[in-house]
Amino acid sequence: MNATLSSGSLPVMRVHYAEILCQLVEERGVRRSDLVSVAGIRNSQLSHPDNFITLDQFTALCQQALTRCGDECLGLEYGKRLKFTAHGALSQAAISCDTLEQALAVLIKYFRIRFAYMSLAFFVEDEDAVIQLEIHHDTEKLHRFNIEVVMATLMDVNYLLFGTQLLDGGRCLVDYPRPEDVERYQYLFGGKVTFSAGVNQLRFRKSFLGLPMSLSNPVARRVAEAQCEEEMRQMEASASVSDRVLRLLESARDGRLPGLEDVAQQMGVSPRTLRRQLSAEGGGFHGLQESVRHQRARELLLRHSAMSIDEIAEHLGYSDPSNFGRAFRKWEGMSPSAWRRDNQT
Repeated sequence: MNATLSSGSLPVMRVHYAEILCQLVEERGVRRSDLVSVAGIRNSQLSHPDNFITLDQFTALCQQALTRCGDECLGLEYGKRLKFTAHGALSQAAISCDTLEQALAVLIKYFRIRFAYMSLAFFVEDEDAVIQLEIHHDTEKLHRFNIEVVMATLMDVNYLLFGTQLLDGGRCLVDYPRPEDVERYQYLFGGKVTFSAGVNQLRFRKSFLGLPMSLSNPVARRVAEAQCEEEMRQMEASASVSDRVLRLLESARDGRLPGLEDVAQQMGVSPRTLRRQLSAEGGGFHGLQESVRHQRARELLLRHSAMSIDEIAEHLGYSDPSNFGRAFRKWEGMSPSAWRRDNQT
């Protein structure tokens, strides 16, 4: 079970994202009513852009669209439809910054107000500036679709603002195998795509971080960021304590997960209060930690085939690989090596 599945019933997706997808598949000859009925969405919900749908509804809608269109690259086409105006205050805040580096900082900070089931990270590695995508609510059927949507959206905005400039020394890396219809990737990413890379990243020269934003506007940025902050507060208010703890655990990407005291401090409560709140929701901190470890273990075993079992155990924070083996047998009923073998064939 993925760590954030408990938040799937929360109304976290703006309905216009569903409306844009429906428009795309209607052009492919698929009836809108066939999609929305299966996803449990009312047609009346789609008529007002301020409405929300749940993550489970949006996931069901995407799965139906993929199945009925029969287009394995549908995520790329959908991502290109999500122009920067579709993201509202998030896009306005980013494009109003002074430099590309500032714009990326804004995008990373507020990304989840539009895609609550994913997160972006940004870092510099050697001569590359790296944007890395992590997916927290996923099914195997939608894994590639979700990555395609975000990568295509980012590239579409890039072309709008910088043309082909960032393609000089830039490239895209994705963690799934090379598809048959690779030409559509080559067109979007300038032919610089690496498949089965173990990560999902867009890379470009770090020297471009200082590029000026042509639409820089300090006043517009302040207004848009204030709206993003308000939307973040609304999301926090609707989230359970368990969901907030999971989000903090998932945000730690360097292996060892933070402990109860660290998470409580970040949430502004005492460890005792946090234990009591989680207990009131029918859970506990250790169970949430194990849920995140389980999810990451599956991801590492399946998508990082070059990592040994001992390396994965160390990455997950286990000092003794045998402890990881015992934990994994409890989760999956078999050893990590057997699970990897069965799921890679």
